[in-house]
Amino acid sequence: MEKRDNTKENKKRSGLKTKSQKLKAKILKSYYGNPLKDMKLVAITGTTGKTVVAHYVHEILRSSGEQVAVLASDQPFKIGMLHKFLSDAWKAGANVVIVTVPAEGLRDNVFFGLPVTVAAMTNFVNAGLDDMTSEEYLECEKTLFDMKPQIVVLNKDDANYEAFAHFRGEQSTACYGLTGADVKILNSKLYPKGTEATLSINTEIATVATFVTGETAVSYMACAATIANELGIPVQNIIDGIAEYNPE
Repeated sequence: MEKRDNTKENKKRSGLKTKSQKLKAKILKSYYGNPLKDMKLVAITGTTGKTVVAHYVHEILRSSGEQVAVLASDQPFKIGMLHKFLSDAWKAGANVVIVTVPAEGLRDNVFFGLPVTVAAMTNFVNAGLDDMTSEEYLECEKTLFDMKPQIVVLNKDDANYEAFAHFRGEQSTACYGLTGADVKILNSKLYPKGTEATLSINTEIATVATFVTGETAVSYMACAATIANELGIPVQNIIDGIAEYNPE
């Protein structure tokens, strides 16, 4: 009996799914119009911290007077939900939308054809992977950064930074971290009910504080600060916005 080639079958099935998703994206874009022509899309990816960073950026932009909508979840969402969210945000008068980008969504082409203003990465933690290998995860993430985002924000301290170091924004590329970064983490303090960090942003020293606890909160605040800085948000608004977010 001839042995079936499951690898070829899986590739064929994956290719059909990709074509189906891309067709669906085109249909949804036609149905909802093109709301992103009037809005900036901030896409935040990574294995952990996407939701926290999204809410930080949301509060920072709100504090600077922007009209902002956020779709933040650590779980993947359907392509129809994303397009409806963008349409609803546009109708509500938003000029910036912030969306978390799970690798599963990139694998399923949920973000196909969308113009990305900012593509930011929190981290790449192997332990945070569920149903894919590290190689598959890297390939999914590459999809986002290949969408020609205007601005790219990367974590210089991440153990896998070199795997993403070549990603570049069409307009600018910025890193955050302890050394050799555009937004530097100078020091930090951990408290039972929050976290504080001192950052160097455009040579300006800023102390940011959050109700989020744990050492990872320092990196998340630095990520949000870098995104906001690349969008031209004043440092004081960055400080105020981060302080405003309360996860409870």
